[in-house]
Amino acid sequence: MEQWIHKIMEAYGYLGISLLIALENLFPPIPSEVILTFGGFMTTTTTLTIFGVVVAATVGSVIGAICLYGIGRLLSAERMEGIVTRYGKVLRLKPADIHKAEAWFKRYGAWAVLLGRVVPLVRSLISIPAGSARMNFFSFLLLTTIGSLVWNVVLVYVGAIVGSSWDTFLAYMDLYSNIVYAIIALGLLVMGFLFVRYRVLKRG
Repeated sequence: MEQWIHKIMEAYGYLGISLLIALENLFPPIPSEVILTFGGFMTTTTTLTIFGVVVAATVGSVIGAICLYGIGRLLSAERMEGIVTRYGKVLRLKPADIHKAEAWFKRYGAWAVLLGRVVPLVRSLISIPAGSARMNFFSFLLLTTIGSLVWNVVLVYVGAIVGSSWDTFLAYMDLYSNIVYAIIALGLLVMGFLFVRYRVLKRG
């Protein structure tokens, strides 16, 4: 997949970056870390600029997020879970991924849209519960843009700084992603335990 991403970015420049980031929002398995850090590296070897890459990536992020927000408004949580259950292998998603995003939104409310943009996997899916909850669109757009901008600036700058060693940085991003996934999974387990405990005590 990484070679395919590199070819598109090298062939289409800013447009390719926007397209890939938009797709990354719709299909989370496409790694934004690769797109953004390689985009940063390209600013040291091509005519692309850091500002241009950040803008292109942010535009793509917002477009992808708006699409998922619209899906969230149209589909109930149950229907969305059914789609993921049925087509999860194609989308490379699991119902648990949807649950993680929903739990994140319920816990942090509108701020989840801002905070979620710097959390792997959640950064893409958080738009769905925001749409389902009928979050004010302009607030959603503002927080999504800010959160996406922060994520994009950091990774593009890192790619530019580390230069040809940008792929080494991805190993650290993988570690970060795994830690985040573990924390989210642990949080869901704790919430499930507390919920069951509450029901048992209520019956008693």
